[in-house]
Amino acid sequence: MKKSVGAFSLVAVVVAGLLPSFAFGQGSAPADPSTVAAITKLENDAVKADLAGDASFYQKNLAEDWTGGTSRGTSDSKMALLADMKDSKNNKMASESIADLKVRTYGDVAIATYRSTYDGTIKGEHYARTVLTTDTFLRQNGAWKEIASHSSQAAK
Repeated sequence: MKKSVGAFSLVAVVVAGLLPSFAFGQGSAPADPSTVAAITKLENDAVKADLAGDASFYQKNLAEDWTGGTSRGTSDSKMALLADMKDSKNNKMASESIADLKVRTYGDVAIATYRSTYDGTIKGEHYARTVLTTDTFLRQNGAWKEIASHSSQAAK
């Protein structure tokens, strides 16, 4: 009887140890409210910056080595994004909104996922679409910097 109790106890300890991983997702913890608020503000401010053609927002909030994958099948660097924003003749948002924003935190890393709907001109071509986006942020010297982004066109 002691062998069964010992085996049962070992299984119970292992299962109890795994429960936090299942409850919060592999390797994650409950979202820190202040981080969620900061990332939510950054995402909403990015929409305002896009609509205003405000390149200074991205100069300040993107990491120097930021990369972004677009729903058009291209990739951007921070320098390329800033240059495009300064070319308002060929790059201008008429409308943009985000929905279904979710923020997950992992210490000094935060992941934001959301749905974005926009209508605008990008590199001289008109686009009106909804995309699914994942943005990755890293806390550097106490400030959140976006280090990577990827968007895919949403299914219709």
